[in-house]
Amino acid sequence: MTMQKNSELQAIPISDLESNWQILKDVSSNFIGSLSSNMFTYGLGLMLLDQTGLAISFGIDMVIAPIVGLLFLIPVGNLTDHYPHKAILSYSIFIRLFALIIFACFIDYFHGLSKLVPVIIFLIINAISINFSNTSYSAAIHELVNGKKIQKLSSLTQGSVSLSQILAAAVGIALYSIVGFDIFIYLEILATLLTFLILQTMHFHYGSSLDSSNRETSLSDFKFGLNYINQRKLIKYIITMAVLINFIFTALNLGIPFVIKTQLHLGNGPVGYLQSGIAVGTLGGSILMLLLPDQKWFTQKLLLPLLSLGVEFILLGSIFLGGLDLWQLSIVGTMIMALTGLTLSILNITVQVRLQKTVPSRILGRVMALLTTANTSVMPLGTLFYTFFFQKKFNGGYIFIVNGIIMFIYTAVLFPVLLKNIKLDNKYVE
Repeated sequence: MTMQKNSELQAIPISDLESNWQILKDVSSNFIGSLSSNMFTYGLGLMLLDQTGLAISFGIDMVIAPIVGLLFLIPVGNLTDHYPHKAILSYSIFIRLFALIIFACFIDYFHGLSKLVPVIIFLIINAISINFSNTSYSAAIHELVNGKKIQKLSSLTQGSVSLSQILAAAVGIALYSIVGFDIFIYLEILATLLTFLILQTMHFHYGSSLDSSNRETSLSDFKFGLNYINQRKLIKYIITMAVLINFIFTALNLGIPFVIKTQLHLGNGPVGYLQSGIAVGTLGGSILMLLLPDQKWFTQKLLLPLLSLGVEFILLGSIFLGGLDLWQLSIVGTMIMALTGLTLSILNITVQVRLQKTVPSRILGRVMALLTTANTSVMPLGTLFYTFFFQKKFNGGYIFIVNGIIMFIYTAVLFPVLLKNIKLDNKYVE
């Protein structure tokens, strides 16, 4: 498996039939990997909680992944744009598979707080692998399907991930109760091996348009990607909006369990319903995007979801202040969360398809790496910020409402600027 420069590789047209086969393989791989990974995350969190009693047991990865993302931002973006994506993916998955096997061999030798040692080491390697894999997959979209199938691939991939999230919680908790944590490692090893084998059957059509430049340093190489983003102001605004959305969304991850269990004293049931609601909504959004033409209504598919998110936060905060009983809150809250998932799904797919269709392949890796890192790196800050307010006994309903108002006003103020830059950016659309 030799990693030769992308510039040496030639482009080959991709037929609709081959594109559909590639989509089937990619979606299958994503579903298998996401289902096992989400189950593994649940199992790992439950095991650490049993062994250490630490509240952060379910949040260690949320701390490690953004740090790794920042540290590896430049090498991930540069390597993705300079070398064949299939080779990067193959090495990345193989290293993760090897790390899982080592993890399985040694985890049982550690007990209590010492369990954190192998867990943290594995999560660091896992985060590096996932960073390379996700960025390479995003940058390889033109090598897998033709332009007409990009939205279909993005929609089905996100739909498969959403379906796996719906299934993972119930299956993961049930499995842990019956057989314990070790089974999750073996399932993850099997799933990783399957995704590796599926990857080997996929055909990546490399193009001669990819980056063949040899700049003096990795930093100057990465700055080339930054300069491109600076030329396309719409991408700059999209990254800014993504950072704000991800910062505010940490309030959901922290706040929903805290408000329902601690402030409203309604138990665990509604928490599960609301969290499942967002996954169901995301799945619905993926299906909707399959039906919508990818060449039309870009402005509406971008701006309306941005405005809707603020309204949905306000509605969510309102039900926490409305004195609803357990079932009323569960039903109404799940509906609002499903609507939020639908909105996010449309927004994510719209942005992803726009970037993948208009950013040159030779720098797509750097653009996607920057977008992903900007999204994840803000999450620890959001976690600390909202933890402070929730721990200070602020009413969670008001926190959500204020977030929604800020989001709505920010989007409304930027609305004319976004409209102007969408029109300017349309020159990049084929």
